[in-house]
Amino acid sequence: MSSSTSADVVIVGGRCAGAATAMLLARAGMRVLVVERGQYGSDALSTHALMRAGVIQLHRWDVLTALRDAGTPAVRSAAFHYGDEVVEIPVKPQDGVDGLYGPRRTVIDRVLVDAARASGAEVLFETKLIDLIRGDDGAVCGVRIASHAGDEMTVTAGLLIGADGLHSTVAQLVGAEAYRTGQYATGVIFNYWRDVGIDAYHWYFSLGVAAGVIPTNDNCACVFVSMPQAQLRDALRDGPASGHRRLLRDCKPDLAAQLEGLEPTERYRAFGGHVGHFRPVVLAAVQHTNIGIVGLADDRPRSIIVGAMQIELVAQVFPDLRCGDRPD
Repeated sequence: MSSSTSADVVIVGGRCAGAATAMLLARAGMRVLVVERGQYGSDALSTHALMRAGVIQLHRWDVLTALRDAGTPAVRSAAFHYGDEVVEIPVKPQDGVDGLYGPRRTVIDRVLVDAARASGAEVLFETKLIDLIRGDDGAVCGVRIASHAGDEMTVTAGLLIGADGLHSTVAQLVGAEAYRTGQYATGVIFNYWRDVGIDAYHWYFSLGVAAGVIPTNDNCACVFVSMPQAQLRDALRDGPASGHRRLLRDCKPDLAAQLEGLEPTERYRAFGGHVGHFRPVVLAAVQHTNIGIVGLADDRPRSIIVGAMQIELVAQVFPDLRCGDRPD
């Protein structure tokens, strides 16, 4: 079964980057269609420790209250541990922000999708991009998408935004090559514990290993250990739980002892790491077709902040464009 429709802009990817972009463009009066292959409110392998710049954006977008209402705790300080030396930095209320926040992706993605829909955007879940539609002159003029049930739809649109992650299909199809690529990556093992009794960000640094605590939803804290990417295989030789305990004892023995009496709420997860990169945010592609690439280049807190800045840029530029215009 196939059908067709049209929109001012199609956004491929409906997680935090795509949903936030859709929200802002819909508020600017554009007809927005979001296509997301995952399920509504599903988890994602990602950091969720937001720093001040990211929280300020959420406040400016008027979604921070919804994040708080979802039970996301405010973080009032951050402590950096270098052996026996501890540098504690209080989070001062400023610019409408009363603290930092570390929401689960199941929470922040849902909040942003709800805000996008409330602003007038249409969001389709369990729907994937099949291909781009090009005119006789080669210009992109729409997309072909398919639902989980196999129903196909043709969507004509003057603007296209790729917010579909590190291995973006949109970026590949339009040739948006990375203009800067990192050199290093880290492996991470993490899990969640309830009632840890830690209400601040804590970052621990030791030779060859680091760890952290991120207070988050449901009275839980994410506790992770990280190491150079090449050492992850060795860390996992006896399983992720054993590797997590061993590395945490090496980095912060008292924290490891504190967790010994607690059961994690989920299975341990390991992430092999990848090298981050940057792509052009707004492209004037073939025949002046307007295409934007937004979202996260890697999994670090800084990337969420960079993603928020990209979203603001695209949301400012695209409402003023019409098909055939070239952005400055």
